[in-house]
Amino acid sequence: MTDYAGRLRLGVNIDHVATVRNARGSAYPDPLRAAQIAQEAGADGITAHLREDRRHISDADIDGLMESLNLPLNLEMAATDEMQAIALRHKPHAVCIVPEKREEVTTEGGLEVAMNENRLAHFIDPLREAGCRVSLFIGADEAQIAASARIGAQVVELHTGHYCDLHAEGRFDERDTELARLRDMTAYAHSLGLEVHAGHGLTYDTVKPVAAFAEVIELNIGHFLIGEAIFRGLGPAIAEMRRLMDEARA
Repeated sequence: MTDYAGRLRLGVNIDHVATVRNARGSAYPDPLRAAQIAQEAGADGITAHLREDRRHISDADIDGLMESLNLPLNLEMAATDEMQAIALRHKPHAVCIVPEKREEVTTEGGLEVAMNENRLAHFIDPLREAGCRVSLFIGADEAQIAASARIGAQVVELHTGHYCDLHAEGRFDERDTELARLRDMTAYAHSLGLEVHAGHGLTYDTVKPVAAFAEVIELNIGHFLIGEAIFRGLGPAIAEMRRLMDEARA
Protein backbone atom coordinates (compact mmCIF):
# COMPACT_ATOMS: atom_id res chain seq x y z
CA MET A 1 0.00 0.00 0.00
CA THR A 2 1.25 3.46 -0.89
CA ASP A 3 2.74 5.49 1.95
CA TYR A 4 1.01 8.86 2.07
CA ALA A 5 2.84 10.18 5.13
CA GLY A 6 2.90 13.95 5.07
CA ARG A 7 0.30 14.23 2.32
CA LEU A 8 -3.22 15.50 3.01
CA ARG A 9 -5.27 12.38 2.41
CA LEU A 10 -8.53 12.32 0.46
CA GLY A 11 -11.13 9.78 1.48
CA VAL A 12 -13.88 9.43 -1.12
CA ASN A 13 -17.31 8.50 0.22
CA ILE A 14 -19.13 6.27 -2.26
CA ASP A 15 -22.50 6.10 -0.43
CA HIS A 16 -24.44 7.99 -3.07
CA VAL A 17 -23.34 5.78 -5.93
CA ALA A 18 -25.36 3.18 -4.02
CA THR A 19 -28.20 5.69 -3.60
CA VAL A 20 -28.51 5.97 -7.39
CA ARG A 21 -28.31 2.18 -7.77
CA ASN A 22 -30.98 1.59 -5.16
CA ALA A 23 -33.36 4.11 -6.73
CA ARG A 24 -34.07 1.51 -9.43
CA GLY A 25 -33.22 -1.63 -7.49
CA SER A 26 -30.65 -2.54 -10.13
CA ALA A 27 -27.10 -3.81 -9.95
CA TYR A 28 -25.61 -0.54 -11.27
CA PRO A 29 -23.94 1.82 -10.76
CA ASP A 30 -21.61 -0.37 -8.73
CA PRO A 31 -20.00 1.27 -5.66
CA LEU A 32 -16.99 -1.02 -5.97
CA ARG A 33 -16.34 0.25 -9.49
CA ALA A 34 -16.59 3.79 -8.12
CA ALA A 35 -14.00 2.91 -5.48
CA GLN A 36 -11.64 1.60 -8.17
CA ILE A 37 -12.06 4.78 -10.23
CA ALA A 38 -11.48 6.87 -7.10
CA GLN A 39 -8.19 5.10 -6.48
CA GLU A 40 -7.04 5.77 -10.04
CA ALA A 41 -8.02 9.44 -9.69
CA GLY A 42 -5.93 10.05 -6.57
CA ALA A 43 -8.06 9.02 -3.59
CA ASP A 44 -6.15 7.72 -0.59
CA GLY A 45 -9.03 5.83 0.97
CA ILE A 46 -12.68 4.89 0.56
CA THR A 47 -15.43 5.74 3.02
CA ALA A 48 -18.74 3.87 3.15
CA HIS A 49 -21.54 4.36 5.68
CA LEU A 50 -23.49 1.19 6.42
CA ARG A 51 -26.66 2.65 7.86
CA GLU A 52 -29.05 0.67 10.03
CA ASP A 53 -31.81 1.04 7.41
CA ARG A 54 -29.41 0.11 4.54
CA ARG A 55 -30.70 3.06 2.51
CA HIS A 56 -27.62 3.12 0.30
CA ILE A 57 -24.57 0.96 1.10
CA SER A 58 -25.47 -2.69 1.66
CA ASP A 59 -23.81 -5.53 3.55
CA ALA A 60 -22.84 -7.03 0.19
CA ASP A 61 -21.10 -3.76 -0.74
CA ILE A 62 -18.97 -3.97 2.41
CA ASP A 63 -18.18 -7.62 1.63
CA GLY A 64 -17.04 -6.64 -1.87
CA LEU A 65 -14.98 -3.67 -0.73
CA MET A 66 -13.18 -5.70 1.91
CA GLU A 67 -12.47 -8.49 -0.57
CA SER A 68 -11.10 -6.47 -3.47
CA LEU A 69 -10.30 -2.90 -2.39
CA ASN A 70 -6.63 -1.89 -2.56
CA LEU A 71 -7.17 1.28 -0.51
CA PRO A 72 -7.92 1.57 3.21
CA LEU A 73 -11.65 1.28 3.97
CA ASN A 74 -13.18 3.69 6.46
CA LEU A 75 -16.43 2.10 7.66
CA GLU A 76 -18.85 4.70 8.99
CA MET A 77 -21.47 3.33 11.35
CA ALA A 78 -23.67 4.00 14.35
CA ALA A 79 -22.69 2.79 17.82
CA THR A 80 -24.97 -0.26 17.84
CA ASP A 81 -24.32 -3.90 18.68
CA GLU A 82 -25.20 -4.93 15.11
CA MET A 83 -22.69 -2.55 13.56
CA GLN A 84 -19.98 -3.44 16.06
CA ALA A 85 -20.39 -7.11 15.15
CA ILE A 86 -20.11 -6.32 11.43
CA ALA A 87 -16.96 -4.25 12.00
CA LEU A 88 -15.39 -6.95 14.14
CA ARG A 89 -16.10 -9.53 11.46
CA HIS A 90 -14.54 -7.48 8.66
CA LYS A 91 -11.86 -5.56 10.61
CA PRO A 92 -11.63 -2.58 8.21
CA HIS A 93 -8.67 -0.22 8.39
CA ALA A 94 -10.79 2.42 10.14
CA VAL A 95 -14.16 2.66 11.84
CA CYS A 96 -15.80 6.07 12.17
CA ILE A 97 -18.62 6.26 14.71
CA VAL A 98 -21.34 8.67 13.63
CA PRO A 99 -24.71 9.71 15.05
CA GLU A 100 -27.62 8.26 13.13
CA LYS A 101 -31.35 8.93 13.07
CA ARG A 102 -33.74 7.07 10.77
CA GLU A 103 -35.62 10.24 9.78
CA GLU A 104 -32.59 12.34 8.80
CA VAL A 105 -31.60 12.87 5.17
CA THR A 106 -27.90 12.92 6.03
CA THR A 107 -25.85 13.08 9.23
CA GLU A 108 -27.06 16.30 10.83
CA GLY A 109 -24.47 16.91 13.51
CA GLY A 110 -21.64 15.48 15.51
CA LEU A 111 -21.67 12.58 17.93
CA GLU A 112 -22.45 13.40 21.57
CA VAL A 113 -19.37 11.98 23.25
CA ALA A 114 -19.14 14.02 26.45
CA MET A 115 -22.48 12.75 27.79
CA ASN A 116 -21.85 9.14 26.74
CA GLU A 117 -18.22 8.56 27.63
CA ASN A 118 -18.68 5.29 29.49
CA ARG A 119 -20.87 3.65 26.84
CA LEU A 120 -18.70 4.79 23.93
CA ALA A 121 -15.47 3.79 25.69
CA HIS A 122 -16.77 0.24 26.10
CA PHE A 123 -18.05 0.26 22.52
CA ILE A 124 -14.77 1.23 20.89
CA ASP A 125 -12.45 -0.93 23.02
CA PRO A 126 -13.11 -4.17 21.08
CA LEU A 127 -12.69 -2.32 17.78
CA ARG A 128 -9.30 -1.02 18.80
CA GLU A 129 -8.27 -4.45 20.06
CA ALA A 130 -9.25 -5.89 16.65
CA GLY A 131 -6.83 -3.48 14.96
CA CYS A 132 -9.33 -0.95 13.63
CA ARG A 133 -8.38 2.71 13.81
CA VAL A 134 -11.30 4.30 15.67
CA SER A 135 -12.56 7.74 14.68
CA LEU A 136 -15.39 9.78 16.20
CA PHE A 137 -17.36 12.18 14.00
CA ILE A 138 -17.91 15.24 16.20
CA GLY A 139 -18.62 18.94 16.12
CA ALA A 140 -15.76 21.41 16.51
CA ASP A 141 -16.34 21.66 20.25
CA GLU A 142 -13.72 21.56 22.99
CA ALA A 143 -15.76 19.37 25.34
CA GLN A 144 -16.43 16.76 22.64
CA ILE A 145 -12.79 16.71 21.58
CA ALA A 146 -11.53 16.32 25.14
CA ALA A 147 -14.03 13.51 25.79
CA SER A 148 -12.94 11.75 22.60
CA ALA A 149 -9.34 11.77 23.79
CA ARG A 150 -10.31 10.52 27.25
CA ILE A 151 -12.16 7.46 25.98
CA GLY A 152 -9.33 6.33 23.74
CA ALA A 153 -10.34 7.38 20.23
CA GLN A 154 -7.34 7.62 17.93
CA VAL A 155 -8.98 10.02 15.49
CA VAL A 156 -11.62 12.74 15.47
CA GLU A 157 -13.34 13.87 12.29
CA LEU A 158 -14.62 17.42 12.64
CA HIS A 159 -18.01 18.20 11.11
CA THR A 160 -17.61 20.93 8.47
CA GLY A 161 -21.27 21.03 7.45
CA HIS A 162 -22.18 24.25 9.26
CA TYR A 163 -19.24 26.09 7.71
CA CYS A 164 -20.27 24.88 4.25
CA ASP A 165 -23.94 25.80 4.81
CA LEU A 166 -23.01 29.33 5.86
CA HIS A 167 -20.92 29.72 2.72
CA ALA A 168 -23.74 28.47 0.50
CA GLU A 169 -26.18 30.90 2.14
CA GLY A 170 -23.84 33.86 1.60
CA ARG A 171 -23.44 34.48 5.34
CA PHE A 172 -19.75 35.12 4.97
CA ASP A 173 -19.00 36.81 8.31
CA GLU A 174 -20.57 33.89 10.15
CA ARG A 175 -18.78 31.49 7.83
CA ASP A 176 -15.44 33.04 8.71
CA THR A 177 -16.23 32.79 12.41
CA GLU A 178 -17.07 29.11 12.02
CA LEU A 179 -13.91 28.54 10.00
CA ALA A 180 -11.84 30.14 12.78
CA ARG A 181 -13.54 27.83 15.29
CA LEU A 182 -12.72 24.82 13.13
CA ARG A 183 -9.11 25.97 12.91
CA ASP A 184 -8.82 26.45 16.68
CA MET A 185 -10.44 23.11 17.47
CA THR A 186 -8.23 21.35 14.93
CA ALA A 187 -5.19 22.69 16.75
CA TYR A 188 -6.68 21.73 20.13
CA ALA A 189 -7.41 18.15 19.03
CA HIS A 190 -3.90 17.82 17.64
CA SER A 191 -2.47 19.08 20.95
CA LEU A 192 -4.23 16.19 22.72
CA GLY A 193 -2.53 13.66 20.48
CA LEU A 194 -5.56 12.99 18.28
CA GLU A 195 -5.27 12.54 14.53
CA VAL A 196 -7.58 15.11 12.96
CA HIS A 197 -9.81 14.53 9.94
CA ALA A 198 -12.58 16.78 8.59
CA GLY A 199 -15.58 16.40 6.35
CA HIS A 200 -19.23 16.92 5.48
CA GLY A 201 -20.54 19.21 2.77
CA LEU A 202 -17.15 20.19 1.35
CA THR A 203 -17.12 21.45 -2.25
CA TYR A 204 -14.62 22.98 -4.64
CA ASP A 205 -15.58 26.37 -3.20
CA THR A 206 -15.11 25.46 0.47
CA VAL A 207 -12.36 22.84 0.58
CA LYS A 208 -9.21 24.96 0.38
CA PRO A 209 -9.50 26.89 3.68
CA VAL A 210 -10.00 23.60 5.56
CA ALA A 211 -7.30 21.79 3.56
CA ALA A 212 -4.89 24.55 4.59
CA PHE A 213 -5.08 23.56 8.28
CA ALA A 214 -1.69 21.98 8.85
CA GLU A 215 -2.97 19.62 11.56
CA VAL A 216 -5.68 18.08 9.35
CA ILE A 217 -4.49 14.73 8.01
CA GLU A 218 -7.52 13.64 5.98
CA LEU A 219 -10.63 15.04 4.33
CA ASN A 220 -13.63 12.80 3.63
CA ILE A 221 -15.81 14.00 0.76
CA GLY A 222 -18.64 12.22 -1.00
CA HIS A 223 -21.98 13.73 -1.96
CA PHE A 224 -20.49 16.70 -3.84
CA LEU A 225 -18.10 14.48 -5.80
CA ILE A 226 -20.82 12.03 -6.84
CA GLY A 227 -22.99 14.95 -7.93
CA GLU A 228 -20.16 16.59 -9.85
CA ALA A 229 -19.45 13.26 -11.53
CA ILE A 230 -22.74 13.59 -13.43
CA PHE A 231 -21.29 16.55 -15.28
CA ARG A 232 -17.58 15.78 -15.61
CA GLY A 233 -17.13 12.11 -14.75
CA LEU A 234 -16.08 10.63 -11.42
CA GLY A 235 -12.35 10.45 -12.16
CA PRO A 236 -12.04 14.09 -13.26
CA ALA A 237 -14.26 15.27 -10.38
CA ILE A 238 -11.99 13.57 -7.84
CA ALA A 239 -8.82 14.70 -9.61
CA GLU A 240 -9.95 18.33 -9.39
CA MET A 241 -10.64 17.98 -5.65
CA ARG A 242 -7.22 16.39 -5.22
CA ARG A 243 -5.65 19.31 -7.11
CA LEU A 244 -7.35 21.91 -4.91
CA MET A 245 -6.32 20.12 -1.74
CA ASP A 246 -2.71 19.88 -2.88
CA GLU A 247 -2.73 23.54 -3.91
CA ALA A 248 -4.02 24.56 -0.48
CA ARG A 249 -1.18 22.67 1.21
CA ALA A 250 1.58 23.74 -1.17
